[in-house]
Amino acid sequence: MSEHRWDKSGFATRAIHAGQEPDPLTGAVVPPVYQVSTFAQDGVGGLRGGYEYSRSGNPTRHALEECLASLEGGSRALAFASGLAAEDTLLRALTQPGAHAVIGNDAYGGTYRLFSRVAEPWGLLHTPVDLTDLDAVRRAVEPGRTRIIWTETPTNPLLTVVDIAALAQIAHEAGALLVVDNTFASPYLQQPLALGADIVVHSTTKYLGGHSDVVGGALVVADPEVGEQLAYHQNAMGSVPGPWDSWLVLRGIKTLGVRMDRHSANARAIVDVLADHPRVVQVLYPGLPGHRGYEIAARQMRDFGGMVSFRVAGGVEEAVAVCGRTEVFTLGESLGGVESLIEHPGRMTHASAAGSALEVPDDLIRLSVGIEDADDLVADIVQALQ
Repeated sequence: MSEHRWDKSGFATRAIHAGQEPDPLTGAVVPPVYQVSTFAQDGVGGLRGGYEYSRSGNPTRHALEECLASLEGGSRALAFASGLAAEDTLLRALTQPGAHAVIGNDAYGGTYRLFSRVAEPWGLLHTPVDLTDLDAVRRAVEPGRTRIIWTETPTNPLLTVVDIAALAQIAHEAGALLVVDNTFASPYLQQPLALGADIVVHSTTKYLGGHSDVVGGALVVADPEVGEQLAYHQNAMGSVPGPWDSWLVLRGIKTLGVRMDRHSANARAIVDVLADHPRVVQVLYPGLPGHRGYEIAARQMRDFGGMVSFRVAGGVEEAVAVCGRTEVFTLGESLGGVESLIEHPGRMTHASAAGSALEVPDDLIRLSVGIEDADDLVADIVQALQ
């Protein structure tokens, strides 16, 4: 899959063409939606193109998987029904009861819920740790038991940036795999596999789909053998996206580069206003020179992305009130769509982490900055704060 004729092309070219050759029968330049559950066989076991049943393989899904592998520079990609379905498959395929994982202490609430309430009762232990503290990571690793170091960068919702190459070295010295959730950055802004990571996770619902009209997930791997393990479990567990969902994500990917440029530019305009606003206590954005992860982000990212978090004076009541006063920003969960969203993580996306080591500040607001006119977005935030 990685030895594709588009692999030496630029990102935007691969986003439009990798895995998406014109249909050989009709010449259609967009891959068809193979809305089918089963495939005719030429005699028993005589599979056309290797397809027999759409849980095991579907041409539309495979087009998406080939494109994702090309964009992330991986040997193989696997698409799933959601980001959490991808994460669950990874944990069950590559760990076992009695194993151990190290995760970030500000991981996405859904990921923390999966580790703490699903995987831990099954027998997978985990240790939350500040992944920017490399000595703390080394202390948390249990050689012989730790199978995975799991990180997001930037993180959701505190926008913490971690050093992927340094974590990869720690993981590999301990015989573990480094898993990087690359959802916030997207493959356009960041390439974790090139920095030493073993597996990349995506919620394709977010920037890859880009239009808030599909739910999906993906895993991209560096090692083909790991890819085979995951592919076996993908089929055995069956949490795969349908062809229409795969097609929607593939369509969204075509404009990923230009969208991420606009998301990033609009976010910078918002940050410039927030940084000087008297009612803003703190701005969390990796593109700010004062951000503790700024230098790492500048080194391992093309740009700083469209996610912005900030804390407001007045505590939780004011944070909730600001979320309710916006007019262009829509109050809603999720992120990465063309439209701008605002949310209160403590009561929305990260409510499952309340009372845990991963609890987020209650005066925190998270923005997913869309691609509308920047002046309109800035004006909306200013009026909401006033």
